[in-house]
Amino acid sequence: MQYKYFIVNKPYGVLPQFSDDGGRPTLKSLGKFPNDVYPVGRLDMDSEGLLIITNDKLLNHKLLNPKFEYDKTYLVQVDGDITTEAIKKLEKGTQITVNSAPYTTLPALCKKVDKPDNLQERNPPVRFRKNIPTSFIELTIHEGKNRQVRKMTASVDFPTLRLVRFAIGNLRIKELKSGGVIEVQRDLLYEKLGLKTNDREEKPKARRPSTRKPRVPTRNPNTGKAPTSKKRYGKSR
Repeated sequence: MQYKYFIVNKPYGVLPQFSDDGGRPTLKSLGKFPNDVYPVGRLDMDSEGLLIITNDKLLNHKLLNPKFEYDKTYLVQVDGDITTEAIKKLEKGTQITVNSAPYTTLPALCKKVDKPDNLQERNPPVRFRKNIPTSFIELTIHEGKNRQVRKMTASVDFPTLRLVRFAIGNLRIKELKSGGVIEVQRDLLYEKLGLKTNDREEKPKARRPSTRKPRVPTRNPNTGKAPTSKKRYGKSR
């Protein structure tokens, strides 16, 4: 099987899938992809940034399984001038709702940052409230609950206005423009993600040969009598 890998800077308003019954923009609007590839994880329609598209099931497993703790880093524009107290709460873990049940997020990395000079304006622009400032934070998590970042900032009273994922591990979108797509080689992608290229296939464990002796029947299948020796019974010749 030939593996394919694409890095996408997903724009706002594009569904992270290849088809939609409602006619909304999908990943197909960004370019031509092979028929057997799919996005690794999700990036909501109203979120932007780094998305990996591939047909490599092992890569999908490694990046999405929480036990591997892959960092995902987001640039988040929030409503209001975020406080040091709110940042500490995000770092420690906040309570959100997941599947209608309370859930406490794992510790995260969070810091207030200036608006990056290379950040493209969103289309459509973020709605601003008069006389209410906005601020930016850089938030790194290794979970992937549904709309987790938005729920986290809302839980500390600073709702998310704009959400851009710019890194997964050491893989970054860098100068890739919004809507841009590039195909990358496996070795380079695995190196950026800290994966071993010689451990691509998960092989089943080899079974040890059985050391159990054949079961001796308790009765002769021909006569119904109990055996008098450990020899196997059979038809007389």
